[in-house]
Amino acid sequence: MPSNVELDPTEWLDKHGDILFRYAISRVRDAIAAEDLVQETFLAGIKSRDSFSGRSSERTWLIGILKHKIIDYIRKDSRQTLTNDIDNREHDAEQYFDRKGSWKVGQSEWLTNPQKAFERTEFWEVLDSCVGKLKETQRDVFIKRELEAMDAAAICEELNISSSNLWVLLFRARTQLKACLEVHWMGKVEAKPS
Repeated sequence: MPSNVELDPTEWLDKHGDILFRYAISRVRDAIAAEDLVQETFLAGIKSRDSFSGRSSERTWLIGILKHKIIDYIRKDSRQTLTNDIDNREHDAEQYFDRKGSWKVGQSEWLTNPQKAFERTEFWEVLDSCVGKLKETQRDVFIKRELEAMDAAAICEELNISSSNLWVLLFRARTQLKACLEVHWMGKVEAKPS
C-alpha cells in the first residue's frame, strides 16, 4: 500500500454504511441480505486493504467490492430459483396464450396518456412496487436489461444463466408487470385541470 494512502476501517460504517446499504437493497430487495452484503464488503475491505492503491476514492473502492458480493449473491440465488422457474413454464404459457400462440386476453385500455404517466412520480412509485413483486431472478433480469440497459450477453454471464432462460425470465417479468400496472396504474384516471 502506498505510504500516502491511509484507510481507517473504524470509520467505514459511519462514512459509507448508509450509501452501501441503499446500493445493496436497490439490487437485492431484501434488507437482511443487504445488511449481510454490506458486512461482507467491510470484512473483505479489511482483508484486502493492503491492495487499495488510492486510484479511486475509498467509497468507490468499497462499492466495487460490494458489486462483486451482490453478483455472487445473485448467482447463488438464481441457481436455487431456476428449478422453480422451469416447473412453472407450462402453466404460464397456458395461462396467457392459446394453442396458436396468440394472447388469450386482449390488451386493456390505458386511461392515462403513457407519456404523461412516465413523467409522474406516482407512476414510478407504482412501477417500483410492481417490480418489487417479481421473483428475484425475474426482477434482476428486468432491471439489468430494461432499466440499466445491460447487454443480454453480459446479463447471462453475470447471473450465470443461458440466453434462452434470460428471454423466458424477461417475458415473465414483462407479463407480470403488465398485469400489475393494469391493476394499480392503468385504471387510474388523470385528474383534469380545473
